[in-house]
Amino acid sequence: MKVCLKSKNLRELYPTDIVFQTEYWGKVKSRLGWKPYAFDIDTSLCREDVLVLIKSFEGNSSVAYVPQGPEIAPDEESRGIFLEALSESLAERLDSRIAFIRYDLPWMSPYAQEMNRKQWYDFPESRVREMRMNFATRNWNLKKAPVDMTVSDSFIVRIEGTEEEILSRMKPKTRYNINLARRKGVEVRVAPVEKLPVFYRLYQETALRNGFPASEFRYFSALFSAHEKGQSDLEVVLLLATHSRDALAGAVIAISKTRAIFLHGGSSNEKRNYMGSYAMHWEAIRYARSRQCRTYDMGGVSPSKDPGHSFFGLYRFKTGFGGDILHRSGSWDYPIDQEAYMTFRNLETFQGGKDSDTAHRLGCLHSSY
Repeated sequence: MKVCLKSKNLRELYPTDIVFQTEYWGKVKSRLGWKPYAFDIDTSLCREDVLVLIKSFEGNSSVAYVPQGPEIAPDEESRGIFLEALSESLAERLDSRIAFIRYDLPWMSPYAQEMNRKQWYDFPESRVREMRMNFATRNWNLKKAPVDMTVSDSFIVRIEGTEEEILSRMKPKTRYNINLARRKGVEVRVAPVEKLPVFYRLYQETALRNGFPASEFRYFSALFSAHEKGQSDLEVVLLLATHSRDALAGAVIAISKTRAIFLHGGSSNEKRNYMGSYAMHWEAIRYARSRQCRTYDMGGVSPSKDPGHSFFGLYRFKTGFGGDILHRSGSWDYPIDQEAYMTFRNLETFQGGKDSDTAHRLGCLHSSY
């Protein structure tokens, strides 16, 4: 397979529901030290475009990162062949110091049906997944990344229909807690960007409580400073749930075309019985509906009802809102400089995978996802 690439301006990227493949996201990451590139992709299978981000790491090496892209998935038997050809073409066009290319694939996992039908607790081990992905490739060089830059399993709520219909699809306890928050006087409003420090304090409390490393405040500042006022195809919203003068919960929501996505959230250690997080997500759904969205992506959950999974608490909370788990293919690497790649991979693995500082330096997109 041959993949032809043509450089283009970020402003020329095609409209998409994937916020991480937009001009906006390129601007966010450029404020955080990444260099964004955009390319048209032309193959016998498809024509699309892709946003690629470049950043230096240890020594003189760099990494190329494709956030939730490419968007269009070839037939399953052609996926590895396509990624191999795309990687070789990108390697010719990008910085010669690139150690590897990491794809955070938005494609549905080839194991999704088995996960649902056979009620698997998790995906097969990486070795098995690599055999399937590399089938019929020339170099057998695609590696399952030890870190999924955005989670491979997220919870999607359909928000079409009336509010009553959406509520009817929720679990009774979730409906009860939404109403309980209202009865206790919890209010949720769209907050101005000046309230971002309030949200950040909630986010830090949540990070400390749940044991994940918090992103720096400048990351959240970049989310809002990169957004242009009047940009019709994208909106970034800060929501705060409050009771009296107390901030109970907060969320950063991105809306692109017909999809709303919960990027980040945080909640207070105080007044947890006021159910601020339930009220916040319900208001996020109502706001997304007002913007003609069809789905609300609540972010990461465990892939199944597995009490031993670190995301099981998120599974219990989010599945109450009535929706489905989307099993994506996760992050995949194409090494170019094998020695530099193994140095990075070993460091990433030894420091604890998803929760490592290395993952955040590489650009982990958000904690909820």
